[in-house]
Parts: sequence; C-alpha cells; structure tokens
Amino acid sequence: MHEPCYAHSGNATGRWHPLSEHLVAVAHLAETFVQGEAWAAEARLAGLLHDLGKYGDAFQQRLKGTASGLDHWSAGAWLALKQRCAAAALAIQGHHVGLQHLDRTALGGLDPIHMAACHPLGLRLTAPSIDELVSRLQGDGLTLPQIDRTLLGASLESSIPRMLDVRRLFSALVDADFLDTEAHFLGDAGGKRYRQPGPSLNAQAALKAVLDFIRHTRAACTAAAHVQEVRQRLLDACLAAANQDTGLFTLTAPTGSGKTLAMLAFALRHAAIHGLQRIVVVIPYLTIIEQTASIYRSIFAADPQFGEHFLLEHHSLAGLGDERQRQDNEGEEGTLSHADRCDRLLAENWDAPLIVTTSVQFLESLFSNRPAACRKLHRLQRAVILFDEVQTLPATLAVPTLAALSHLASAWRSSVIFATATQPAFNHLDGAVRKAAAPGWRPREIVPDVPALFAPMKRVQIQWGSPDSPVAWESLAESLRQEPQVLCIVNLKRHAKELWEKLDDPDAYHLSTNLCPAHRQAVLEEVRARLKSERPVRLVATQCVEAGVDLDFPAVYRAWGPLDAILQAAGRCNREGRRPCPGRLWVFLPEDEAYPPGGYAQAAQVAKMLLRRHGEAMMRVDEADFITAYYRELYDLTGMEQSRKAQAILAAVCAGDFPEVARAYRLIEQDTINVLVPYAPLIDLYQDLCTAVERQGLTSEWIRRARPITLNLFRPKDEDPIWEGLLPVPLAGWRLRERNDWFIYTVAENYHPRLGLVAAPHVWIA
Repeated sequence: MHEPCYAHSGNATGRWHPLSEHLVAVAHLAETFVQGEAWAAEARLAGLLHDLGKYGDAFQQRLKGTASGLDHWSAGAWLALKQRCAAAALAIQGHHVGLQHLDRTALGGLDPIHMAACHPLGLRLTAPSIDELVSRLQGDGLTLPQIDRTLLGASLESSIPRMLDVRRLFSALVDADFLDTEAHFLGDAGGKRYRQPGPSLNAQAALKAVLDFIRHTRAACTAAAHVQEVRQRLLDACLAAANQDTGLFTLTAPTGSGKTLAMLAFALRHAAIHGLQRIVVVIPYLTIIEQTASIYRSIFAADPQFGEHFLLEHHSLAGLGDERQRQDNEGEEGTLSHADRCDRLLAENWDAPLIVTTSVQFLESLFSNRPAACRKLHRLQRAVILFDEVQTLPATLAVPTLAALSHLASAWRSSVIFATATQPAFNHLDGAVRKAAAPGWRPREIVPDVPALFAPMKRVQIQWGSPDSPVAWESLAESLRQEPQVLCIVNLKRHAKELWEKLDDPDAYHLSTNLCPAHRQAVLEEVRARLKSERPVRLVATQCVEAGVDLDFPAVYRAWGPLDAILQAAGRCNREGRRPCPGRLWVFLPEDEAYPPGGYAQAAQVAKMLLRRHGEAMMRVDEADFITAYYRELYDLTGMEQSRKAQAILAAVCAGDFPEVARAYRLIEQDTINVLVPYAPLIDLYQDLCTAVERQGLTSEWIRRARPITLNLFRPKDEDPIWEGLLPVPLAGWRLRERNDWFIYTVAENYHPRLGLVAAPHVWIA
C-alpha cells in the first residue's frame, strides 16, 4: 500500500485532489465525449494514463513546492504506445505541450530510457521506473481497459483525415482534463463542483421560434413584393433540402434574400431529422458576427426554454482564453497558482447548442496542435456547420481546408454548408481534394434553381469604370457631393480617411474597423435613420460594410477589387427593391491603387482582366456561370493546387508533423492585438474598465464588458509610434509587450469622433 497521491494541490478550501479520483473522472468524460465510436475504449485508456507520471515521488514533492521541471505525461504515453494505442499516446504526450509527431521514430523517442538521457524540453521524469508508477495505479484499484479497436490501427501513415481523428481523441482528453481540474478549483468543502452542461439543441422548438420570428419580421417589412417572394422561395428550398442525408452542401442565394435566417432554418430542421447535436455558424469578420449574433440572440435569449446559454459567441472579443499564445506546459513553470489555472481554463469547449465563431477560430483549430485550441473539436461530431460569406476563404488554403471539412462530413457524421451570393468554384478542385481526403469535394446545392432565384433580384445597374484610368480623390469627392444619398466603398482604411476628409461635408460619415463596435453601431443607426427619412447621407466605408450589413442606398461607388467584393457592394444598393428605378453602382479605380494583403490584389486584377476581355455588356455578374468562370480563372492564375502554402501544409501532414501543420496553416499571417479605446459616449465605461483591470487583472468578465469599445488591430511593428499610447493589460505570466494581446489606448485626443482611432493606420479589412 503506497502513500496517497494527488493530482493537484489544495484549492481555496484547502482540499487536495486525489490522483485516482482525477484519472477515473477524466477517463469517464473522455470516453463519453466519443461515445458510439469503436475506439472509445482508447479514449478511456488515455484518460487513465494521461497523468500516470504524477504517481512518481518527484511529482508529489513538487505539489509541496520542493521540485520543478518535471515531465508527468511521457510515462503514460509510452505505456499507451506499448498497448498499440498510438493516438492515445499522442494525446497523452501532448495534453500539456501540444500534439507532436505521428511517426514511429518520434513516438519511439518516448522510451523512458531515451527521455531520461535526452529530454527534448530539458525536463526530468517523475520516477525511475514505469513499473513503479503502474504498481501505484493498480494499488489504487484502477485497471486499464481491454483495447479491441484503436483509432489508427497498425498503420501510422499520416493524412489530413488521420490527423483530424487524432485531434478528436486529443480534444476529448483535454476537455475532460480541463473540466475535472476546473471542478476541483471551483469546489468547496463538499467536493468538486462541475460546471453545468450546456442546454440541448431542442431543434424542433428552436425551428418554430425561427419561423415565428421570420413571420413577424416579414409582416412589418416594407420590401418590394418580388423581394419578399424570393425570400420565401429561399426559405422553402432550405426547409425542403433539410430532409437530405448529412454531408456537404452549398447554399447560393442573392444578397438581400434572407440567407442569414434561411440557413439557420435549414440547420435546425436538418438537425431535428438526423439527430444532430449542435449548430456552428462560421463567419469571416467580427463586424458580421455582431449583426448575426444580435439577430439570433433576439430570437432565443428572451425565451426561457432556450435561455442565455443557448447561443455562444467565440472569437477574440468574446472573453475567452487566447489559444495561440498561452502555453499549457506545467513542467516549465513549477507549481501553478489558482489564478494561473483559471486563466488556462478560459479556453472554450463549445458546450452550447448554437455557436457563432470566426473563420480564423474555426479553421485554425482544425489544424492546431495546442490543447486550448483543440479542446472543442470533439463537439464537431454530429453537428451542422454553416459557413457564411464563404467566398472570403483564402484560395491558397482551399485544398487542405476542403479536405478537412470533407472528412468532418463523411467520418464525423456532420453536415457542412457553404453559403454565399458568389459561390466559389471549389468543385473544380475535387481531384486535388481527393488526393488529400478520399471523399473529395462534391457538395449538393440547396437551391434547386439558382438562376431563377437570382433573376428577380436584378435591382442594380453597374457602370464599369476604366480599370486603367485612375480617378483623383478630389474628383471622386465632388461626384459624391452631387448625390444626396450615396455609399462609397474603398479598399483600405487610409483611403477611407483621405476621401472622408476630401468631402469636408457635415452629412458625410465614415465606417471602418478603426471605429470600435459601439461606434460602428451608432454610425449605422444614424445612417439608416437618414436613409429612411430621406435626409442627405454620404457614407465612406471599407469592406466592413459589405457582407452581412443591412443597408439600402440608391447609389453606391466601389473601388476596383475582387468580383465578389463588387457584388457584395451591389447588395447594399436598392436592397429592398422598392425604388422605381434600378440602383446605380459605379466601379472606379482610385488614384492610389493599393489593396489589402493576401490574394486581394490578384483577385482584383482577374476582375479587371474579365472586363478588358469581354467588355461591359458581357459582364454578366448576376449569372452563376459567370461567377464560376471568374473563380476558375482566379484559381488557375494563382496555381492554387500547387501553391507554396498548401504544399507546405500537405508536406507537413504527410510527415505527421502536428507543430509544423499548425504553424503553416494560418488564415491571418500577422498576429493581432485587442485595444480598449476612449470612445467619448462610453467614456465612463472606459474609465471603469481601466480601474477594474488595474485592481484584478484581465478576466473573462472584463473582456465581455470591454467588447463595445475594443478594436482588433494587426500587432504594430516595434518602431510604430502607436506603442506610445498603448498600456499593456496585466496578465499573469505575460507582461511583456511582445507577448501581450490586450492593451488600453491612453491618448484620448487620438480617438476621433468620426474617424475612430486615427493613430492606427494599419491595413485591416475585417
């Protein structure tokens, strides 16, 4: 009989966490999270072995503060590998340091003799013998399960599907470990206190609520009859298509056709028919999330059968843990404080029936190796995953992205829907996707007759300005002054600022992501009020106004850009179809022809090339075939299938190198920071938040309160003068500027009442 061993030291109540109790709880939860899979016993094994090294005397001394620099995970990983459970071994090895390498050579390095002599992290094992650790585990009455089926089987060949499946087991283990640890530190004298599980989807009731909401809003809607008819036809098509088997879908619908609610209705009915457990809505930009989440919350939040936890927002401003920067390596930090652990447990596990998140959050998690980022992935089995405005997905990442989503649909029994008015021609890549994931990319279109749906929505006449003759800002400003109500969309924030200043007009407004969310909302409310009352209004904006923002101008100007961006701009023109004459969209080339980073400039050049080739009369941008031809030309020009970025990812996948895959798969190459700004109408909130964070540091509640007055910016270069006004928000363990993600902007005069933060010229297109 050995001395009692513990997983964690005492919490606020002084209660220590018995190791055997922790292992049993984690094993049970991990197995539950993958219930129904033939390899569920392997998840249980991972739970029982993940902290095997904590049975070592050195770790027990560490809990008392007399040891540090220990590796408590490799012993369990090696024992799992000896039982031919390679996926469990990877999950155990990575549950603090991240998933490592899926190959025999790397896994062979888990041998305790090798680890003791040459540990890759410079740590030491907790006990000289695995036999001693197993003896103590058995002495606590624990037995390892019989493993009949393993996730990887005998083959350790790597692929996108195999790595995703390993991440699912890893996700189940990490979430189980986090939940039980959290329950310990939130517990009291009566024992552990687990968080309440999220509510169930209750898809039938939720669908009824959505349909009731649609009926009520349409009763008060003033849109033209033909627009109302298109919205009803789209809704009917979505409800009818929901009967189909789970899998891959596209939803191609014109702007202004009610896609946001129609696709949710599809998802709910589809879930009700097939017993799916949750809906995940993936949106490219925070600006669109603000509006979409607001609509969804207005449907569900007030109804007690759904409640406030029915909808979860997960993005950089949602008050949840940072999954890129924060490490979870206990071995490097000695005994963790209660505050440190609580910080780490902020990572979200998506235990909610309706989740709204960003493309970055969702897709980078699919390719991540970090515990916090992967924690939620097991929730994607038996889910409906809706990608809105899918045309924004980077072309260079298309093949690995589509391969991963294809596997979710085929093996995880989920459905993936790509929704947009300008459907990318991803079917063109089916052959390339099949090489990475056998099912390939052959989605079914939800709308039975796409051209017939688009035909009544031809509400705009487009005048294609020369792609070779630039227009001076002053000349453009003069044209805008002649329009009583007009929207002008440009490609960069510096362009929007310069054009707004050239207008020198009290009726001119500015909208970009240099304005905090509360400021943007105030501008939109004022603009809509002026449009409705037919007062003068001239709005200069970046792309943040294009997708998912409900505006209806009689005239729109759009700087040359990708064809899909031009069509999104058209969707803000005569949106409700009420005007006696068609709306007017002018496409112009600004005097400073510059574009956001990435493939934006190349896509703009393809659009201009089509005009030169076909002429204005043949630019049939309201026809799906023309859009498909545009995307195929773009893909051929970018050489997407052979792109360096995709090839680097696929090479890392073939090597089974989880860290390199995570490093290579980035939707946004440059890191971002969150900045609390002194927006004058909410200056009391700003000052209160400044005081609160000095007193208690960064907390999830503080972040949630800060969201209305927080900007998301690219991390400035070291020499950027903006640093002079940035005060780092205190965060335990990460006080240096280059590792902090939250800042307070302290120079109030640099937050302009119309332009927002004028000290932030960084290119950012969200």
